[in-house]
Amino acid sequence: MPVVRGKIIEPLYTAEQIAVRNKALALQIASGPTNDLLVIAILKGSFIFAADLIRALHDTGLAPEVEFITLSSYGTGTVSQGVRIVKDIDSDVHGRDVLLIDDILESGRTLKFAKELLFERGARHVSIAVLLDKKVKRKEELEADHVGFECPDYFVVGYGMDVAYAFRELPFVGVVTGDALNDA
Repeated sequence: MPVVRGKIIEPLYTAEQIAVRNKALALQIASGPTNDLLVIAILKGSFIFAADLIRALHDTGLAPEVEFITLSSYGTGTVSQGVRIVKDIDSDVHGRDVLLIDDILESGRTLKFAKELLFERGARHVSIAVLLDKKVKRKEELEADHVGFECPDYFVVGYGMDVAYAFRELPFVGVVTGDALNDA
């Protein structure tokens, strides 16, 4: 098992599994609707998934415009106080098909907020692609249109997802299972 920063991280989904799934998702997304497609990645956790999925979309013949939005669903604590826009997109979405990309769909609050916001701004169609769907944590009635993997009720790291800003760089999705033994 990989040891990163003194922590044992058990892979849940390998880099190879993720790459295969991204290609399948891109084919699914390319089947439409993709009229004047705008891809919006929700930062920060989705950045690696979004980059890989956008390249896979290119391989299907799509050439979407790409934007980024940063949303915050928590105040100073761990209890949701609603969703706020930290950094907005610059593009006009009116009349366009939009693909929202996020790392994980848990409660659904953030993605529901983003989807409703884009429709309010005049998007023609809004679909959602997530790497992980953790249905057990759902608080809102919302489903992703494109799902990489169903996620068990674990706190996951890697492939853009972090804990205290650590482990985003890992090429796989994993679960921190313990501390590595120190031989020093």
